Amino acid sequence: MKKIILGLSALCLIAFTSCKENAAKKIDEKNVAEAAVRDASASKFPIIEFEEKEHDFGEIEAKTKVSTVFKYKNAGDAPLVITDIKSTCGCTVPQDWSREPLQPGESGQFSVQFNGSGSNKVSKTITVTANTEKGSETVKITAFVKPDPNAAAKKPVTPTIQAK
Repeated sequence: MKKIILGLSALCLIAFTSCKENAAKKIDEKNVAEAAVRDASASKFPIIEFEEKEHDFGEIEAKTKVSTVFKYKNAGDAPLVITDIKSTCGCTVPQDWSREPLQPGESGQFSVQFNGSGSNKVSKTITVTANTEKGSETVKITAFVKPDPNAAAKKPVTPTIQAK
């Protein structure tokens, strides 16, 4: 039994060591060149630059709809693709942005509508999800929402009960 195991071990040892090939000879130079180009371009990202990152509507009446346009430019070396734009609440609605790739040097824009909800100083953040290095950028809108003058007239009067 020992002779059979020893014989099989020797046979396996010969089989595994006799098939050595130089792995470096199997490398295709064309694949190496393609990988180098791919790796060099993988480090290039689009860069989104906004004309303004914060817009102040100033004083507005409660429930008054206002809107603004955020303009941006692709200052990077690769096409910019904006996949989504979301706000922190439903009272701020981003819309009208292009889902097509924006080539380096080109400009784009999107609009944001705010419905005037809240009171006093209000600040809302809009998150732009894109293929930039960070993955997302933010812009802000602010406003001072004055109370609705009609709201005071609409307040229900609570009856007072007088003790006898």
